[in-house]
Amino acid sequence: MLKTALRNVLAHKARLLMTVLAVTLGVAFVSGTLVFADSSTAAHRAAVSKDYADIAVTVTPKDPPPGAPGAAGSAEAVADRHATVLDDQLARKLAGLPGVAAVRPAADGLATLNASDGSPLRTGRIWAHRAAAYVPGADGKDSRHPLTEGRAPRDGSEIAVDSGTAAAGRFRIGDGITLATDGPVMTKRLVGIVTTRDTRVTAGGTLAVFDKATAQQLFVSPGRYTSIDLSAVPGTDEAELSRRVAALLPADRAEATTGTAQAAQQAVLVDSLTRGNEKLSLVFAGVALFIGSFLIVNTFTMLVARRTREIALLRAIGATRRQVVRSLLWEAVLLGLAASVLGFLAGLGIASALPRILNTTGEALPRGPLVIGPLPVVAALAVGVGITVLAAWLPARKAARIAPVEAMRAAEQPPTVAASRVRGAAGALLLALGAGLLLSLAGVKDASEENLRSAMFGCALLVVAVIVLAPLLAVPVLRLTGRLTGRLGITAHLAHRNALRDPRRTAATASALMISTALVAGLSVIGHSTGQALDRRAATGLGADYVISTHTSSAGIDPAAVQRLSATPGVRTATGVCDSTLFIGGGVRQISGVDPAAALSVMKLDFLSGSLKDLGPGRIALSRTLARENGVSAGDRIDARIGGPGTNPTPYTVVGVYEDNPTAQDALGARAEVQEKALAPGSVQRVLVRADSASDGGGVLDRLRTATGNNPLLQVQDRQELVRAAAGSLGTLLTLTYGLLAIGGVIGALGIMNTLAMSVSDRTREIGVLRAIGMDRAGIRRMIRLESLVVAAFGTLLGLASGLFGAWTVGALTNGALKDYSLALPWGTLLLVCLISLATGVVAAALPARRASALSPLEAVAEL
Repeated sequence: MLKTALRNVLAHKARLLMTVLAVTLGVAFVSGTLVFADSSTAAHRAAVSKDYADIAVTVTPKDPPPGAPGAAGSAEAVADRHATVLDDQLARKLAGLPGVAAVRPAADGLATLNASDGSPLRTGRIWAHRAAAYVPGADGKDSRHPLTEGRAPRDGSEIAVDSGTAAAGRFRIGDGITLATDGPVMTKRLVGIVTTRDTRVTAGGTLAVFDKATAQQLFVSPGRYTSIDLSAVPGTDEAELSRRVAALLPADRAEATTGTAQAAQQAVLVDSLTRGNEKLSLVFAGVALFIGSFLIVNTFTMLVARRTREIALLRAIGATRRQVVRSLLWEAVLLGLAASVLGFLAGLGIASALPRILNTTGEALPRGPLVIGPLPVVAALAVGVGITVLAAWLPARKAARIAPVEAMRAAEQPPTVAASRVRGAAGALLLALGAGLLLSLAGVKDASEENLRSAMFGCALLVVAVIVLAPLLAVPVLRLTGRLTGRLGITAHLAHRNALRDPRRTAATASALMISTALVAGLSVIGHSTGQALDRRAATGLGADYVISTHTSSAGIDPAAVQRLSATPGVRTATGVCDSTLFIGGGVRQISGVDPAAALSVMKLDFLSGSLKDLGPGRIALSRTLARENGVSAGDRIDARIGGPGTNPTPYTVVGVYEDNPTAQDALGARAEVQEKALAPGSVQRVLVRADSASDGGGVLDRLRTATGNNPLLQVQDRQELVRAAAGSLGTLLTLTYGLLAIGGVIGALGIMNTLAMSVSDRTREIGVLRAIGMDRAGIRRMIRLESLVVAAFGTLLGLASGLFGAWTVGALTNGALKDYSLALPWGTLLLVCLISLATGVVAAALPARRASALSPLEAVAEL
């Protein structure tokens, strides 16, 4: 039987090629997406991680205790933001300690650069805009920033960047680079290009290197450092070295932390930051596994069904059922092993291409090498061998139970009435469970993780139920489409009858397209509805036409830039807003410091009680939600604290309660008072601009950017850009969804192609008869294409119905997180999805149709 299996594998080369291709592609998509998931997760971790491999101990300054000189918000802190004891004298003392191999002081910070065309570089990753001092060692070189071109910066007019930043910004030695750290724009001349091992930079960040004095002036204070790293002599215990270092430090001004402890702390932080990315990548891989498995199972089910006569002949000449099944399983193992190797190699190519396909903005995904862990290898074998063997075992076991004489009579065995009833009952039960679970979430207003898991489980049950019921639904649905195809002539009628001939095969072929269509249709509806809700929120809360803002509340806008914005042609009103934190009622909220006279012209405020006219020192206005949570209304008093820790709560009078407004945030205060207690005292974080009604929108936007000095720290956004920014994670999710559509479309096309190719082979004599009685080659091709189109239309219809139902029910969760959410259908996107799915069917039929039309009538009729 083993020889029989080997001969069967080699005897039908075309069948072998199509089967290996099906398994290879199923494996490739699964292993490729798993490698992509691991690589993406590793790249995200690298993008927020510092390498502590060669650091034994790090010395960092301590923040002064609340209320002490130098504490946040004090006059000393304003004069000297980072007064520390970390200087050259301390570095020399640390270098003399036993067990210390090297001391590397650092003056690090953040610097955002403009590219050569004036656009900000990678503004989506403000935390990855690294800046450092070039601190040479005894050999005159900085081992952390080895030069590859040019020289190190020597004074405040010069700068060096890493090679990745130079390539992204299109910089050359001698170019002028505009940048900003925490204030006005600066221009430096590029004198050197360095390399770095900092994964935060190599994963897609930027690095700006200054001379030591300039970096100290920008990020700490003259003669001081932000940290000092110590490497240890081999054999030195980190903990013991840390104790020696701590004994040398002033306990209230600096502290020592081992590299191991820092790595452990960082691991916890990185895990929290990248957990969402891991889940998205695994969802991507899971869907690919789900769709790829259908391709393999469908292919082998058809393959074994075609060989029912062959199996019956083996049984007739003495082979037992076990031997027949074992022979087929050996074939599946051999094919699975070969396809697993090919599929894994192809999967590496897919993993390399996916970041470029999904990274539509150029900044959404960090860069990194491919990470090949054990899971993709195991998955490749499990899918290539495990699913292939399972796909062969189920139909082989069924075929082996058929009596030889009965199997020799008919190659196709339709399902029994009992089997159809069991399928119908199982599908109805799954449909009731899935739809019931989704309908139970229709009234839920809490988008908690538990509710999201329930929604995902309900959607999965719904999809499985539709797949189980698809063979039963195929007959009535295809009969309805027959009324349309019947008007297209005899070829369309034959195509329709061919699709109806085996509902199980038609349903299985359409399943991959159905899954991908359901995913994209459902998520597109949710994304479109959310985008419109965000647009309504922006229109409701924002009276301004443009918003100029910083990336963080700790940075401020240059007061001179605010004046320039006000004087810009086409600007009617420009008012600054100071953003800070508000500690109130045991929670932390956001407060906006505004000028009451100007706020009403740039914010659409709907006051439920009170007004903004009495806003001033000791007086605040609260949003409806915050007022309700604290049980206060206009005229009441409440204790609160603006800014960071270190000050006692102050009693405030509530002058008004307004409808929740994202532009005003949770509370409104007098700008002067909020500025005094903000993280960046005396600054504003937003400028709301209202343009003249007759102004040219694009021209005003360009003039506003010019007025800010093209500062890369500032975002100049109109309403549409604000909506896109608010939908940031949703945009990434939709990009991922369209990637899933691409995968589902490719697998669906291959599934249809495989099905039609085998169907053409099964119907060789039938096609020969059609050719013999007068149907020309064009008619044969048209019949096969129309059959494929009917199958694709069936899968598209089921996918749209499932996706729209899921979007309708799951939308309640979005409504809980976004008040203005309401279901809105993206007709253009849905039409595009339908057209792509139908086009997939037409394209998939090209090769089988060509092969069918090339058959010789006499040879086809004579074939056994």
